[in-house]
Amino acid sequence: MRVVVTGATSFIGAVTTGQLLRKGHEVCAVARPGSRNMKNLWDHVPEKLRKSLTVAEVAMEEIEKVSQQTGGPADAWIHTCWEGAGSHNRALRDVQQANVACSLAAVRAAAGMGCKRFLFTGSQAEYGVCHEPVSETAPCRPVSEYGKAKVDFSLQAEKLCRDLEMEYIHTRIFSIYGPGDHPWTLVQSCLRTWQQGGRMELGECTQWWNFLYIEDASRALVSLLEEGRAGCYNVAGSDTRRLREFVREMHALCGGRGSYTFGKRPDNAEGPADLLPDIKKICGETGWRPETPFAEGIHETLHCLPEAASG
Repeated sequence: MRVVVTGATSFIGAVTTGQLLRKGHEVCAVARPGSRNMKNLWDHVPEKLRKSLTVAEVAMEEIEKVSQQTGGPADAWIHTCWEGAGSHNRALRDVQQANVACSLAAVRAAAGMGCKRFLFTGSQAEYGVCHEPVSETAPCRPVSEYGKAKVDFSLQAEKLCRDLEMEYIHTRIFSIYGPGDHPWTLVQSCLRTWQQGGRMELGECTQWWNFLYIEDASRALVSLLEEGRAGCYNVAGSDTRRLREFVREMHALCGGRGSYTFGKRPDNAEGPADLLPDIKKICGETGWRPETPFAEGIHETLHCLPEAASG
């Protein structure tokens, strides 16, 4: 297939682009003009596969112009571009609703290029604050503007794709980690701080949690694009336990350097939610399974931190 990936320099987008190329697909990677994260994309594209990659520098506000830089039609589109994913921006309605408008424009651009499938990277925040296992049939009760906007887009995009004769695949991604993630995430913050012997002040961390390694997440997206039927899918790991257990494991994998204290930070924008994902649907539909144990993923992430590289 020829696949367009928007947000191709992002944490998820860059790894997914590399995975698509390794599976033999041709990719048009869309990035903002002059993106400071372009190196992130090239780091995930081996030299021998670059002949199958086209880079289009187009702002999301002008996404309808992407066809002018791609040199032809496409078969499918993966949309990973979404501004304001940080905790503060998740509460800003104007920021999040601007994402909805730009993402709907991407749907129309995909149809204009002849795409038959459109895959969107949604979020577990769409479910809101849950304390029980959630399958794709669970009601969406988002509490943050971020989660509300993802739901708003999904409802409009499903209808728009139907009208444009495209299949719409909506993924609700849970907590992904790995090399290249945002520096403010829990995993990145803990690992960097402890490598330097510092102290982490954390929330209570008593909620149930679930982590998925970035390479496993990208395989999930590609498997859905190749084999999944239209619909909604949870994308998450198979290892669910109390967040404190993950924190203690990370600290041990850092050699016990540094320290941490629980109960010192407020909850994030979604509140004290439990992450208890049911992933039977994607596993049954595509045969995909999470493969990377948490410890292995943390070792890989540690290896790619600047402090680890210099040491």
